Amino acid sequence: LSRKGSTLMATTIITPTWIESVEKSYEQDPKCQELLQKLLIAADAEKHYTLTAGVLRYKGRILIGNDEDLKHQLIDSLHSSAVGGHSGIVANYQRIKRLFYWPGMKKDVEKFITECPVCQRAKAEHCQYPGLLDPLPLRDMAWAHLTMDFIEGLPKSSGKEVILVVVDRYTKYTHFISLPHPYNVNMVAQAFMDNVFKLHGPPISIVTDRDRIFTSNMWEGIFKAMKIKLRLSTAYQTQSDGQTKRVNQCLESYLRCMVFQEPKKWHSWLPLAEWWYNTTYHTATKFTPFQALYSYPPPLISEIAIPGPVDTDARDF
Repeated sequence: LSRKGSTLMATTIITPTWIESVEKSYEQDPKCQELLQKLLIAADAEKHYTLTAGVLRYKGRILIGNDEDLKHQLIDSLHSSAVGGHSGIVANYQRIKRLFYWPGMKKDVEKFITECPVCQRAKAEHCQYPGLLDPLPLRDMAWAHLTMDFIEGLPKSSGKEVILVVVDRYTKYTHFISLPHPYNVNMVAQAFMDNVFKLHGPPISIVTDRDRIFTSNMWEGIFKAMKIKLRLSTAYQTQSDGQTKRVNQCLESYLRCMVFQEPKKWHSWLPLAEWWYNTTYHTATKFTPFQALYSYPPPLISEIAIPGPVDTDARDF
């Protein structure tokens, strides 16, 4: 019985193949070889460097040795993937440097992205993330003041042809909600309740353009009953709903990069697009929308299978 119990307690550790490539990158790197020798003798031999399960880390980030192909593959995976979203140089550099470190990383990222054929082919404009400029008065409270807009003219995908974009003006966090076409006031209001209200509660105000939905008496009546102020942008307030317009540009750019070969599959990419946008670094705010909302960085999907220091409580358990 005791042997059976010990067998049941056995744990298999699966190491991803790219971690093996990281370890091999140290073999042809004299600096890494020196670090390995020192840290094997004394764990605190080098300031800022640690060694865990054969993987070197610098300030908690995985150190990559002298292997240009591996560096290229890592940049590609975090730029061209669904969570990378073919973002610009600064946004991708911020995403990559949370996980990895090697000398000259920023230049390598810049070179890769400027030469990316998908970005050159699919991006009609540079994506500018919403910044701090906001001509309307704003209280510092998440999901109290929103902007809303539609992206129309999309090919039918899973019965949907329109995206309702909702942006929190304070954190820049967004929700992308698909709709059929034609759509009416009841559909849009229900989509708002199902995807925004249930998560964040009633806002204080919503800024929109003068779309027929937003100017209808029924729309005004629905939100007046919830004591939500509706504000319409004007020709003299070109920036008042500009945040949503810029988000629209970013989302359209993302979808062009991801589904340019099969545009009718955009609907299946929408959840990934929302995660990508909300976990992308914004140069103006110096945060991702995710961190601005939740006060901690978004989880690093790529690090789930990366061997790291064992938590004492977890080990004892």
